[in-house]
Amino acid sequence: MAPTHIPVLVREVVEALAVRPGGRYIDCTVGGGGHAEAILEHSSPGGQLLGLDADPDAINVARVQLKAYRDSALLRNENFVNLLSVAGEHDFSPVHGILFDLGLSSFQLSSDARGFSFQRESALDMRLSPEQEATAEDIINQLPETELAHLIRTYGEEAYSHKIAHRIVEERPIKTTLQLARMIELAVGGRRGKIHPATKTFQALRIAVNRELQYLEAGLEQALSLLGFGGRLVVISYHSLEDRIVKQFIQRESSDCICAPDVPVCVCGHKASLRLVNKRVITPAADEVRLNPCSRSAKLRAAERITEWNNLTGVTNGHNPGFAGRMRFSEN
Repeated sequence: MAPTHIPVLVREVVEALAVRPGGRYIDCTVGGGGHAEAILEHSSPGGQLLGLDADPDAINVARVQLKAYRDSALLRNENFVNLLSVAGEHDFSPVHGILFDLGLSSFQLSSDARGFSFQRESALDMRLSPEQEATAEDIINQLPETELAHLIRTYGEEAYSHKIAHRIVEERPIKTTLQLARMIELAVGGRRGKIHPATKTFQALRIAVNRELQYLEAGLEQALSLLGFGGRLVVISYHSLEDRIVKQFIQRESSDCICAPDVPVCVCGHKASLRLVNKRVITPAADEVRLNPCSRSAKLRAAERITEWNNLTGVTNGHNPGFAGRMRFSEN
C-alpha cells in the first residue's frame, strides 16, 4: 500500500497566502497535492491554480488528488527554475499567491527506486526528474576525495565530511543506499544521538544532484516577478541552507537599500518590493509534530508584494493591477 502523504502546515499556508475566492495561485512544488487542494477549496468559487513539480510521479499523484478541481487546476511536470516561462505559456500572471514547499514527500522517501532514504535498499539515484543526467552514484564514485568532502561539508554541514569522503573513496565503487549508509556509519565511529550519521551526507547529495539551492534562488526571483500588488509569497523550508536563502531573499527585497554597511550614501537604487507578513518564522504546533514527525523541522516564511506588477518587466509602482484575466482549464 502506498504511503499517505500528509502536507505540512496546511492551515498556516492558507492563512499566509490570504487565499480568497476567485484568486489565482501557483504551487511550485505540488507534490501529493495536499496544499493545492486546500488552496483550491478556499479559493472557490472561481479560484485557479497552476501546479508545478519536477517529479513526474508527483504530478500523477496530484492529478488524482485534485480530480474534483480539474477545471480549476493545471498541473505541469516542470522544475520551478522554469516558473516564469511556464506561467508565461499559460498567461498565468499576475497571481495572488505563490507557494514553495521544499520538502520531500513520503512517496519519494518510500520509493524503492529513488534512493532518497538511507533506511531502504535502493540504487543511489536521488534525481527528482528522470530526465536529469547525473545521479548520486555518479557523484559518490567519480568526485575526487577533496571535492567530495567539500560537497558534503557545504551542502550537508557535516563536521565529519573529510572522514566520510576518505572512507567512501577507499570503498568505491558504492552502488546502493544501505552500502553508503554503512560506510558513513563506520567513518564516524557509529551513531551519536538520535540523528542517523548518514542524514547530512544524504542531504548533501540530494541537494547537489538536483541543484536545489541554485534553483531555489532562481525560483524566488521569478516568483517575485509574477506576484501582483498584495500578492503573497510563502515558503516552507526544512534545513538551514534553504531557509537562509529564503530569509536573505525576503530581507533584501524588503529593504530600500542593499548597499554595503560601509557605504555612507545609498548608491544601489534598490527599492523594497516586499514586506514581511510574519516577523517570526512559523513552525508546526506540537500536535502536528506528534501526528506527523516529518513536519518537525519545517519553517514557514511569508512576504507580501507592496508594489504593482508590470506585464513586461515585473517592475512596479504601487497600484493594484486588478488581477485581470481569467481562464478555465479543461484538463490537468
